[in-house]
Amino acid sequence: MVTMPHTQPSRPQPPQTSNTEPTVSYPAHDQLPDPSAGQVFGPQIGPLSQARPGSLAAAVHAQGNDHRRLTAEFEHRTGIGWHQPTPTAALTALPELPAPAALSASGTRSGGRAAPARVSVLLPARNSAGTLPLVLDALQAQSAADHFEVIAVDDASDDATAQVLRKHPRVDRAVRLADRIGCAAVRNVAAYLATGDLLLSMDADMVLPAHVIGDFAARSRPNAVLIGFRHNLRADHAGTPNIGAAGWLASPPAGTPNLAADHRVRWTPPAGVPMFYSGQVYEKAFDGYPLDHTADLAMLGHGRMYYDWDLPRMLVTCLAAMPRAAFFDVGGFDDAFTGPGWGCEDTHLGAALISAGCTIVPLRQAVGWHLDPPDAEHTWKNKLAGFSQRLQSMQDLFHQPPPTGRSADLTQRAQQFLRGAVTLR
Repeated sequence: MVTMPHTQPSRPQPPQTSNTEPTVSYPAHDQLPDPSAGQVFGPQIGPLSQARPGSLAAAVHAQGNDHRRLTAEFEHRTGIGWHQPTPTAALTALPELPAPAALSASGTRSGGRAAPARVSVLLPARNSAGTLPLVLDALQAQSAADHFEVIAVDDASDDATAQVLRKHPRVDRAVRLADRIGCAAVRNVAAYLATGDLLLSMDADMVLPAHVIGDFAARSRPNAVLIGFRHNLRADHAGTPNIGAAGWLASPPAGTPNLAADHRVRWTPPAGVPMFYSGQVYEKAFDGYPLDHTADLAMLGHGRMYYDWDLPRMLVTCLAAMPRAAFFDVGGFDDAFTGPGWGCEDTHLGAALISAGCTIVPLRQAVGWHLDPPDAEHTWKNKLAGFSQRLQSMQDLFHQPPPTGRSADLTQRAQQFLRGAVTLR
């Protein structure tokens, strides 16, 4: 347990972008702070700190995250700011979604594989009937409607999830699994069924503004993992629309989701309580700004930490997009996270993708409403019940060699989980 100082530099303004010149104001590599000095970038005492030679942790330490050239090139080529919502007219250059390949009764492909789609939205669902109508309606309203497919996988729900997926016109493919396998494995199954170059993972309780899918599609790169953000909203939050009979929102949230509501943007840790990830303890509570203070994560390469945050933790698959080739090569989500439970699978996947040479790049404009259940406290208590075991599994995986060449393994696992599945659409 390490006690950390709580003072920090004043909050900087977000970097300014230009529509004409590919320049940004981030510090150069030789100006990045020493992670073992100063007050903001603390000592490396998290799960990645013991980087044994040849391990996944060592591979993460070897990778930087300087994405300035990528973002500047996009702005120079398109005239669109990296963090600016993508105009609908700019999406005309994207290929339209081809007709999907037919699925067999088990949910596997038949008749060959369709040509790649631009984006495949992966939608895992478990007892999500209360949120799916709003989520799918928001996907139906996306400005990039012709350039993505929705792949939904029902994790053996006990409610009307399957009926919602079967009836909604925005769903392109949907299956209901015979047995519950947990969210991480469900996302792997959805990825296997997908046809897109870019896999956009989101939760079945995320309601997206109309520009968000287009923002991800327009910025897709073979070595970039793009992350969006979430604004958690309780059903009984003041100012929300009318509430349905089961306690869920009956109509979309009003207004625009707030970027600063995401804990990766504005983070207020408690005083005197060990952080679950690094074990750091802070003398006083304070407001931290991970996204701003790390120049949009560009300064978090090579294993650096911003207090309790390192680069792998910045990947949260409630809204994140990754190249299909990279996701399959690292084997997707590891087997260690199969089964019910919550936590750590995203961080391990982030580390695996970083070790494969991917940069983690935020899209500040890609913020969705994350609808908390009416019984949020009870739900989180259940989710966290097995967290310590998952954290240990992640730490063990960090000491193993980085995953690579695991596409066939992911395919085999997905096919196994699809045995006995029912095709809904």
